[in-house]
Amino acid sequence: MQYRRDYSQGGTYFFTVVTFNRQPLFILPETVEYLRRAIREEMLRRPFVIEAIVIMPDHIHTLWSMPSDDADYSIRWRNIKRALTARIPEDQRPQVHGSRQHKQEQAIWQRRFWEHRIRDEQDFARHVDYIHYNPVKHGYVQRPVDWQHSSIHRYIRQGVLTTDWGASPIIIDDNIGQE
Repeated sequence: MQYRRDYSQGGTYFFTVVTFNRQPLFILPETVEYLRRAIREEMLRRPFVIEAIVIMPDHIHTLWSMPSDDADYSIRWRNIKRALTARIPEDQRPQVHGSRQHKQEQAIWQRRFWEHRIRDEQDFARHVDYIHYNPVKHGYVQRPVDWQHSSIHRYIRQGVLTTDWGASPIIIDDNIGQE
């Protein structure tokens, strides 16, 4: 199967990145910090803006705006994945089997990621809501504000959302995220 990605310079993209076999990699605070560090380092090399993000135990949803003269989010994800993998101590890495062992790959990430180019302000808002509500959707918390690894805290500090946003069930488009 041939994957065709949308590479629009200056575009804003929603991404879903999943751990291999949905292993709960991001339940340890140090692993979340490794990921944050890998993202910050890549942002210094190849700038982009994180509009929204949630780090779940076994996947990440994020919304990035790319520079006006750049659309190569794939290299950014490749470098972030590699940097995180390199930081995880050997004895904490999952066992590698089958084709991954043959290709000398680690069992940290699914090979690909899902991307969607944001079309307009309404599409942007729907995806931000999806990101922030994701911990509630998966049953980890009752209110989005209770999830530590989410950009909802930045949105609250900036006055964009209130602390009670999403405390009552909201309707989220289940087609977003392709989880």
